[in-house]
Amino acid sequence: MIGWLGGSVVLNYPSGAVVIEVNGVGYEVHVASSQAYRVGEAVEFFVYTVVRADAILLYGFASYADREFFELLLITPGVGPSTALAALRTMSTNDLALAIESADVKRVAKIPGIGPKTASRIVLELKGKLNATGSYEALAESAQRSSAIDDALRGLGYSSQEVRQALENVELPSNEPEALRVALQLLRRR
Repeated sequence: MIGWLGGSVVLNYPSGAVVIEVNGVGYEVHVASSQAYRVGEAVEFFVYTVVRADAILLYGFASYADREFFELLLITPGVGPSTALAALRTMSTNDLALAIESADVKRVAKIPGIGPKTASRIVLELKGKLNATGSYEALAESAQRSSAIDDALRGLGYSSQEVRQALENVELPSNEPEALRVALQLLRRR
């Protein structure tokens, strides 16, 4: 996997990608705003790599926090890399995090390719997993643990809404098996 690239911009596609030259090799990197980069400019990207049967796609971010935010968007069912990148093209990570944390589904639904149903799903999945207090900080480890617990509980037949209501304002233990045990106890009480 490619996690970081540094080089100079060789080509700027209107579609939202740039080609950067790194030691004689040109990498096409999809970015939130290709217009922000000029040909010949030195750039560095934190890269998210997608390997498919027909292509290897690179998504580049100016900061590691932006890359983490992108990865958190991918947790949501129905949100793929193109949709997540469209979200970051439409609004800043701070603005998007604030919209999610304030459950502003209408604002999230204004992102191209995201309708009201997907916007609701994004808010449901990510609310409480973001820090929207001025500067975005992904809570990646906590989000992954929480997502794993949510997935396990849904696998046991609980709905997303039941899980969310039972675990609202509950700080689960950092140990995943213990967190699952506590979550099950809370759900059984309902």
